[in-house]
Amino acid sequence: MSFYVLLILNSVLLGVGLAMDAFSVSLANGFAEPKMKQARMLKIAGVYAFFQFLMPAIGWFLVHEALSFFEEFQIFIPWIALILLVYIGGKLLLEGIRSKKCINNGECENCPNRECDIKEAVNAGEITFKMLIIQGIATSIDALSVGFTIAEYNGYEMLVSALIIGAVTYIICFFGLKLGTMFGTRLAGNAKILGGLILIGIGLEIFIKGML
Repeated sequence: MSFYVLLILNSVLLGVGLAMDAFSVSLANGFAEPKMKQARMLKIAGVYAFFQFLMPAIGWFLVHEALSFFEEFQIFIPWIALILLVYIGGKLLLEGIRSKKCINNGECENCPNRECDIKEAVNAGEITFKMLIIQGIATSIDALSVGFTIAEYNGYEMLVSALIIGAVTYIICFFGLKLGTMFGTRLAGNAKILGGLILIGIGLEIFIKGML
């Protein structure tokens, strides 16, 4: 098997492994925004793919140009992922609790004209661009360490590998968003609560895995 075939195969496998956190976050976003249009799904998947492409490239650069700095910074990666994901997950969780109160009480300031339709309550907390950036960083920051695994690649080979990782992430996250919107419409008022718990769980999983 040639070197480039192995490069492509390894990059695809890396992409699948690295994209799992982003896939779960995509599900959560789909739960929270069940009426999401396909064009928006493509854009959101693109944000995650960009960061999954960028982080291994930065990691490769640090290995080659600033190894001592990267080794010191690496211990903070689980903490950064935990803080970011607990923040956005907690925010989503609180929005879900408020939405349920709105539905149960029959009126709420988040419900236009005091209408407490479940789907409107879920859609009230649409995923913002700022939240997407935070999610993208939080779910891809551990991919910095991939720079160690591809350290033997030259610049061109690293770029090809990072692009493949990004492309795999794009496909997986788009699929996750599709699934999330399908189940989100059924889960209705509980969607944001479930999505928030998923995000917090991912943060804890990254933290525990990193510390071990």
